[in-house]
Amino acid sequence: MAERVEAWWARRQFSRGADVPYAVGTYREAWAPFPMLIRQYHPELNAGITLTQIPPAADVLLVWQCESGHLFVATPSEQRDRPGRERRRSAWCPECAQLAKPPRIRPSGTTRPPRARPTRTLCEKTPALPVGEPFVSECAPRPASAVEAQLRADLFARLGVTPGCNAVKVSRPFFDHVEVWPDILLPELRIAVEYDSTGRFGLEHVGKREDADRRKDRALRAAHWEVVRVRTGKLEPLGPHDLQLASVGKRGVDRLLDAFRDIRGPLMVDAYLL
Repeated sequence: MAERVEAWWARRQFSRGADVPYAVGTYREAWAPFPMLIRQYHPELNAGITLTQIPPAADVLLVWQCESGHLFVATPSEQRDRPGRERRRSAWCPECAQLAKPPRIRPSGTTRPPRARPTRTLCEKTPALPVGEPFVSECAPRPASAVEAQLRADLFARLGVTPGCNAVKVSRPFFDHVEVWPDILLPELRIAVEYDSTGRFGLEHVGKREDADRRKDRALRAAHWEVVRVRTGKLEPLGPHDLQLASVGKRGVDRLLDAFRDIRGPLMVDAYLL
């Protein structure tokens, strides 16, 4: 059961036999991908204990304060998992999230009819293709950022592979589709490249969104593709070939090409160099 931070800290002091069971900075790297949570956490509201002294998996109640001034209590796991499908900054604060989507007030004396459980149907726009086949999808979203678009241009300027594909047919449904949409596809190499950053409000590729990234990677690998993720903003690698880069430039493209060589071999990759 989650306990107040003061009680949790006292218990850790006793069990570890130390006045400071976790030194300042111990969990800095673990919290680094969550810049919004770093801003919301104030040691003075939590018995003077810094966020970098608290393990992300600790079952402890912490006080947070959103940018609107709302104070609320949540465990580290609850906060790290809070961003779901919402892409608004209010997703980090339960009160802000409720204000952004207030519940509907029904007139007195009326009852809500029972709601039928929705049946999820698969999108019918995916063409009948073999699993693993790349294609141009009607449902694929547009490029999310200028950096991603520049990375795509830089890669296709270095590699003579087929451009234009934005989806891969997979064997199992992924968010109501039997296709996934990597940021960049290199069909001849059967390699997908993803560009990951935490985004403007620190909502992207963390918490439940990271779980979706892992599912996507598994779907691609099951279709005999490999994935290389360019992870920025202190995001940790998810797969064996992921790269942590502060920025993407010529050196970043060179590192990507080296990752492709590790996956497919130098002979195959270098054959497509322009």
